[in-house]
Amino acid sequence: MNASPSQPHPAEWTETQGLLPSVERDLPAGRHQFHKEQMMAQIHEDLRAAAPAVTPQRRNPFLRRAILLPAGAFALAGAVVAGVALSGGNGDGGTADLATGPALTTRIGAADPKGAPQLLDRISLAAADTSGPTVHDGQFIYIASKVASTYPKTVDDKTTIVSQELHDRRVWLSPDGKNGWLIEAGETSDKGMTLSSDTPIDSAYNALVKLPTDPAQLLQRIYRDSDAVRDHEVPRDQAAFVAIGDLLTESYPPADLTAALYKAAAKIPGVVAVDDAVDAVGRHGVAIARQNDAAGERTEWIFDKKTLQFLGERNVVVKKVADNPFKVGTVTFTSAITQRAIVDASKQVPGQVG
Repeated sequence: MNASPSQPHPAEWTETQGLLPSVERDLPAGRHQFHKEQMMAQIHEDLRAAAPAVTPQRRNPFLRRAILLPAGAFALAGAVVAGVALSGGNGDGGTADLATGPALTTRIGAADPKGAPQLLDRISLAAADTSGPTVHDGQFIYIASKVASTYPKTVDDKTTIVSQELHDRRVWLSPDGKNGWLIEAGETSDKGMTLSSDTPIDSAYNALVKLPTDPAQLLQRIYRDSDAVRDHEVPRDQAAFVAIGDLLTESYPPADLTAALYKAAAKIPGVVAVDDAVDAVGRHGVAIARQNDAAGERTEWIFDKKTLQFLGERNVVVKKVADNPFKVGTVTFTSAITQRAIVDASKQVPGQVG
């Protein structure tokens, strides 16, 4: 059922209504994976040139505070709000840390390279059979999620591992990408946002509907746009995989484009199927993943085992690499989409009017 601006209540759909793109994206997490990779490489370089005791500086003032960038080769522990410009707040994006706890660890699921194409084909078919509300001008895409991350933090020459408690994140995105809002614990709270242009693919809904739905053409476009912004140390295939994941997790592509994105992902070398993965709220599923060998981490897109609906994503340390302080099995970033809806106003919560 399509939503229209005249509707008094927001159109809402639940996680059981099929495979829908989890959008958190125009804002922060959307680009977070791709930019985590970029930041990893850049911070690597920055640390080589910096004094050992200096805290690495975040290059982008619009970093997502709740998912802080880590230092050195473990920059994947953080997620970046690189796709958004935040209005208000302090210039470095920093605020008080959320309450912290022990690092989350997990069983590392078995990777199956041969099973990835078949699983992605099934996921693509499920996506093609799913349709969500149409977004109209003046409306907003609302996404609620649970997120947490683990990262190194240096204060007064002392580095410690910080593990956030799982917390809520809510974003509102306009279809043209010019307006949005973020509410998240640990942020400087209530922040307006607009999309910036320094990301590989424009994730605004109005831009996504113009992308090609032929998988080969779509992948070619993704490689081209990723090449234009990726750091030279980030493998080309990894950057493309991350860019697709961003579109799936933090934007709202139409069903035919979502299906094409999965088919495009199947063409990327190194993509594997994972037999078991758990999202931020404890839902078990299967995963499509790709490993970044330089960081020793694997990025996993998690899907319900029965419906093949997208549940969330996570980054898991799968091997020990130099300068990486995390143990194998550490989850450096985890998310779970809990609600998606089309609403008629920024900061409107589904189920409430106005």
